[in-house]
Amino acid sequence: VAPHAPYGPIALAATLQVDSCTPNVFIQEQSLGIHYNKGFDLLDFVKNKEIFQYKDGYVDLPQKPGLGLEMDEERVKEISQEGLIWTNPQWKNYDGTIAEW
Repeated sequence: VAPHAPYGPIALAATLQVDSCTPNVFIQEQSLGIHYNKGFDLLDFVKNKEIFQYKDGYVDLPQKPGLGLEMDEERVKEISQEGLIWTNPQWKNYDGTIAEW
């Protein structure tokens, strides 16, 4: 099993909990610092940013109650006032063909 959790810290924290009790998980995909997170990376709305510190390809399971996250609710409220319109970005190869959409 190779779960994919690119949608933010809550999805990743929840998936890590499932990973910890699933014996055939061999990798956890995530999007920390990936190219499509411009402006809103995985930790931008988390107060305890140390929660997803990877070392040698591994991350510790969160130890705090619930999913272990301390969300920055004020930042979430602030950004929610902007009325974001999100569209799926497209990346193209050097020859103009679509690489990802």
